[in-house]
Amino acid sequence: MRIALFTETFLPKVDGIVTRLRHTVEHLQRNGNQVLVFCPDGGLKEYKGAKIYGVSAFPLPLYPELKLALPRPTIGKALEKFKPDLVHVVNPAVLGLGGLYYAKAQQIPTIASYHTHLPQYLHHYGLGILEPVLWELIKVVHNQAQLNLCTSTVMVEELRGHGVERLDLWQRGVDTETFHPDLASVKMRSHLSQGHPESPLLLYVGRLGAEKEIERIKPVMAAIPGARLALVGDGPNRSNLEKHFAGTPTNFVGYLKGKELGAAYASADAFIFPSRTETLGLVLLEAMAAGCPVVAARSGGIPDIVTDGVNGYMFDPTDEEGAIAATVHLFEQKAERETLRQNARAEAERWSWAAATRQLENYYKSVVFSQSMSSAA
Repeated sequence: MRIALFTETFLPKVDGIVTRLRHTVEHLQRNGNQVLVFCPDGGLKEYKGAKIYGVSAFPLPLYPELKLALPRPTIGKALEKFKPDLVHVVNPAVLGLGGLYYAKAQQIPTIASYHTHLPQYLHHYGLGILEPVLWELIKVVHNQAQLNLCTSTVMVEELRGHGVERLDLWQRGVDTETFHPDLASVKMRSHLSQGHPESPLLLYVGRLGAEKEIERIKPVMAAIPGARLALVGDGPNRSNLEKHFAGTPTNFVGYLKGKELGAAYASADAFIFPSRTETLGLVLLEAMAAGCPVVAARSGGIPDIVTDGVNGYMFDPTDEEGAIAATVHLFEQKAERETLRQNARAEAERWSWAAATRQLENYYKSVVFSQSMSSAA
């Protein structure tokens, strides 16, 4: 198949959406498909055999790491030249709207997928009053697609409750070779703990954004004698977090990639994830693949991944003491912690990117077939 993929974010940016798209594009190409990626220009022209059409963009004022690429007529011409069998629009917001418009104009079947829970993000940027308006926009935009995919069952139901139609689940995936317990090392643990490998080590990996509620890890660290915290990643809230964690043994590590990131997960004692805005929480699955016990808020798509007391711990995000109690329990129960590690790895091994992409290809074929039948009728 020939697939045109429109996304508001792609390489060289690092986040969960880009991780999913990287693996998806790689496996689509490996399976004999041809992919053309329309995205904000990041300097790349090709990825794993897929062509990249970079669109000039400017930084989003509230979130400079994100770049807005405005649709333009040349996109429509490039799409017409590529002659795709299907257009897949990821998180349609700005560039994605162009993808939907040109796909409709050229009568190309479309799939849209929902990855970022923007209505919840608004509350962390002082814009909560706009949530009903945003939901209405999401409904109008997504209902232009023949199929809408979400990455967790909770998000399928939430979008359905807000009037989005033709919904289905795009299963999760994780790279179980890059993220593996065998990558644990004293060298990485020493790096994360700033030379104190013997100390209890808490880990967070992900965007340093206000919506991630990372500041809630501070009292957790304080409750565990000698504990140290490593924050892997970067984002617009870093300076505020540096002030919040000043005077504590917190290491702002910055970005790690590939086996280095895998070693970070595998070398930590616990992965703490307080975010309540996750559509899935891919980093949790990465941590589990690396055998790192997870403590996460019972919210969004996280219950799709974590089974409380079996392969990790969940806490009530409205309970200020919940994360503390769960993490303290984790450190007190050494035998139970080892069982969690083993169960977490076993859970991650169930979800390969190859299987997730095969499922996506089946969705593609179904939508293309339905469109051809409608045209024939």
